[in-house]
Amino acid sequence: MAAKPKILIIEDDGFLLQMYSAKLEMEGYEVISAQDGQKGLKIALKERPDLIILDLKLPELDGFQVLQKIKKNKKTSEIPVLILTNLSQKQDIDQCLDLGAVDYLIKAHFVPSEVIERIKKILQG
Repeated sequence: MAAKPKILIIEDDGFLLQMYSAKLEMEGYEVISAQDGQKGLKIALKERPDLIILDLKLPELDGFQVLQKIKKNKKTSEIPVLILTNLSQKQDIDQCLDLGAVDYLIKAHFVPSEVIERIKKILQG
């Protein structure tokens, strides 16, 4: 059997982190998580997940910095990064897409099942 796709969630909101972790595990994904940008970056380099779900407002390093570092590093530059945040300014969205994020979802506009559908689409290529 093929290995389960591994998803790294970098999110400082414990409730959201647990909810998404549980939902993704139920869908058959292996989930690893971090609650600050610095830890998230370390885990991304070590684990090389199949997908990273990244919040932008994070302690230590913010999501913009994390995204930039992930995309600049040869080990992690190919990993798709899905931004899941409450920041809805066009400049934030444009900046993330310019930095290489595959998608940008505003938390308030998507229910978890829709986020899971996006994740499946990204992982199926």
